[in-house]
Amino acid sequence: MNSSLSGIKTAVNKDFEDLCLRAYHLMCMAKRMAELYDERKEIAGKYVHSTSRGHEAIQIATGFQLEDYDFASPYYRDESMLLALGLRPYELMLQLMAKRDDPFSGGRSYYSHPSLKRAGFPTIPHQSAATGMQAIPATGMAHGISYLESQGLLKSEDKPVVLCSLGDGSVTEGEVAEAFQMAVLKKLPIIYLVQDNNWGISATGKEMRAMDAYEYALGFKGLERIQTDGSDFRESYHTMVKAFDYARVERAPILVHAKCPLLGHHTSGVRKEWYRDDLVEHAKADPLLKLEILLKENGQTAERVAGIKKEAVKIVLSDFDLAAGSPDPGINNFESHEFAPTEVTVEKGMRVPVGAEKVTMVDAALHAVEEILRHHPEAIFYGQDVGGRLGGVFREAATLAQKYGDARVFNTPIQEAYIIGSTAGMSAVGVKPIVEIQFADYIWPGINQLVVELSKSCFLSCGKFPVQALIRVPIGAYSGGGPYHSASIESTLLNIRGIKVVYPSNAADMKGLLKASFHDPNPVVFLEHKGLYWSKVPGTLEAKTMEPDEDYIIPLGKANITQHAKQENIDSGFSAVIVTYGMGVYWAKEASRKFEGRIEILDLRTLNPIDWECVKSSVKKHARAFVLTEEPLLNSFAESLAGRISKECFDHLDAPVWTFGAANFPAVPLNIELEMMMLPNAEKVRRELELLLNY
Repeated sequence: MNSSLSGIKTAVNKDFEDLCLRAYHLMCMAKRMAELYDERKEIAGKYVHSTSRGHEAIQIATGFQLEDYDFASPYYRDESMLLALGLRPYELMLQLMAKRDDPFSGGRSYYSHPSLKRAGFPTIPHQSAATGMQAIPATGMAHGISYLESQGLLKSEDKPVVLCSLGDGSVTEGEVAEAFQMAVLKKLPIIYLVQDNNWGISATGKEMRAMDAYEYALGFKGLERIQTDGSDFRESYHTMVKAFDYARVERAPILVHAKCPLLGHHTSGVRKEWYRDDLVEHAKADPLLKLEILLKENGQTAERVAGIKKEAVKIVLSDFDLAAGSPDPGINNFESHEFAPTEVTVEKGMRVPVGAEKVTMVDAALHAVEEILRHHPEAIFYGQDVGGRLGGVFREAATLAQKYGDARVFNTPIQEAYIIGSTAGMSAVGVKPIVEIQFADYIWPGINQLVVELSKSCFLSCGKFPVQALIRVPIGAYSGGGPYHSASIESTLLNIRGIKVVYPSNAADMKGLLKASFHDPNPVVFLEHKGLYWSKVPGTLEAKTMEPDEDYIIPLGKANITQHAKQENIDSGFSAVIVTYGMGVYWAKEASRKFEGRIEILDLRTLNPIDWECVKSSVKKHARAFVLTEEPLLNSFAESLAGRISKECFDHLDAPVWTFGAANFPAVPLNIELEMMMLPNAEKVRRELELLLNY
């Protein structure tokens, strides 16, 4: 233990003996649960699971510290911690067997993957399989708590902390380093509990790491450290009291490194007898046996200890049979909770108010964020270079930090995973984050968090924990941006279920859609074409529009017809609809000039959810459809949409569904002439459109 912890109170429960008896009861239950899962594997082995055998002491000691106003991020082996919080074996078994009444996920997620929002318990947001990825959302929770405290927005005088539980092998993950870095940089109230059993599936610590988590933590200045024997309940309890007191009093991060034996299987699918040669050695440190010896040394009779064990076994057996006989999930609502419902369902406010002036897209976004910050103290904005010194590389955050302070508008390190993943934790504690990825090309380090943490949370928690996050991403090519500043990535994003993807093409839509995205309770990735920001690219002047008023808002999932064809051309079968978005709107407008009155342009505005009814209606009206994108065309969203149109509108089509996009290369070249060769433009679109109309 570091000397700086010496001043923290070390008192424990006055009746520590009763606490030990309670812990022993829980350990007996955990042990019998693990045994029973093997004995009844025809039921329990249907789905992969892991147990806490060997880790019971540190987990129970930790669970005893958590208050109902705290937040916790357990990992997949933490069933004893959940028992210590007061959850019944029956409730855990419901998840083990993927039953309807599983209180965490309704049968959707693995055993010991809790998501709990229940009076009298700490809040446990949904998280992934917890092999390191959970460190960022957990740190985001602490970050959010720290922000709320700084603004006087906490609703009570309590001092909540966050518990993040990790296996030692997971600490080698790069995302854990990002979490540690932000925890010390912002001095956040979080306890990182690292349970070290020296195994990572079949790899030993010696194979996986040059140092353990305690040694690794030394490199993060400001991260306090304690080591403890995680198999000894008395030592573990004293250690966790000190750790929680430190985080509560100092409002700063601390890491607890607990050495534990691994007495069970890695999981039911990777069994210990397949590869373990140290089982006898590990069994010598069994926490249950150690606590039993302690109880007897302190006067508990063998009969009392045996009675506790007998009672625990009785509960486990009864709860198992009860869970096994409970109903499976109904199939009629299997589609529920893809998204949390939004209150923004109709267009409101004035798109063109009296006395309005024209505004560029970048300024429309800036004004929208400023208005959000002005009216919503729970809103914050962060990302690379958005702070007061620069205000964003596109000046999209100019003056915001000066107006609203560094606690609300701030720079982050180059940590796309943290920028995205922290929003899950922020959302769980009631903060509403707006974050920015500087260029679409830079989003890839954050995709893991977007997929594993944000997109699945609402669905797997049965709606308890939707992630409210607005992720702004400048996108697209713009005259010499080169291979690392020009990418179009919407097809990749649209393969991630559980997120919404928005792509405005003009200033008014930018403001209205950005407001709707902020108020949406789900993760929204908001794509902003850099070439449209200032309307400087030839042919994009119409992206600059009159600025809507503060109340203007456009519901997501509503397309807009930005150009109509003449009815006589429609009636004569001489028309077509171009379905597009972003820069494609302007290529389509310029290309359609040669075909006056024959081309309708449908601006999707939102790519997910897509306004399919509007698309279908336009296709049926014109009988010719052209899907236009800036992305490389092969295997793209545009081709997918064209396929759907072909399938569902086949009887109404007079020609194949036309598609056009960029050439199929891995990056946009730096040289402008080469860039022009790769990307669509108005003339290329005109030629393709002529082929469609003449088909």
